[in-house]
Amino acid sequence: MNILVLCTGNSARSILLESIFNTLGKDRVTAFSAGSQPAGKVHPQSIKLLTELGHDVSGARSKSWDEFGGPDAPRMDIVITVCASAAGETCPVWAGAPVRCHWGVEDPAAAEEPEWDEAFKTAYTILKKRAEALLEVKFENLELPALTAELKRIGELV
Repeated sequence: MNILVLCTGNSARSILLESIFNTLGKDRVTAFSAGSQPAGKVHPQSIKLLTELGHDVSGARSKSWDEFGGPDAPRMDIVITVCASAAGETCPVWAGAPVRCHWGVEDPAAAEEPEWDEAFKTAYTILKKRAEALLEVKFENLELPALTAELKRIGELV
C-alpha cells in the first residue's frame, strides 16, 4: 500500500511521517512525502531527530507534489495531509483516487531555534502514535467507508 504525506513545505512534518511509516511499516506500506510549495530542503532538525532515532535519512529530500501526479508516479492508496494549509488546497488528481484524510500537527519548524528540539520531538511523537495506530489495523481489508472512518479517528489521536 502506498501512502503520500502532504504538507506545504515538505521539510518537517511530512518528512517525519514518511520516515516513520517507512521504518515501522516497511513490510506493509511504502510512504512518500511532498509539498504544494516545497522548501527545497529538509529542515536540519528533521534530519537530526530522525538520525538520532535510527531512521535512514539518506533519501530524504523536499519534493513537489507534482512528482506524484504524473503517469509514471506510483499509485497512491492513501493521501494524508499534516498541515492545515495543504489540507485546504486543491490537490492534483492522484492516480487510483486514493482515500484522503487530515492528520494535522503543529509545525515544529515554526518554533524558535531554541525550541526546535522539543517542537520536533512533540510532532514526531504524535505522528508516530498515529502511524502505529494505522499499522495495528488490518486496513488492507477495509472497505472505503470503514477505512475513511478509521483514518479520521486516528487523525484525532494526540
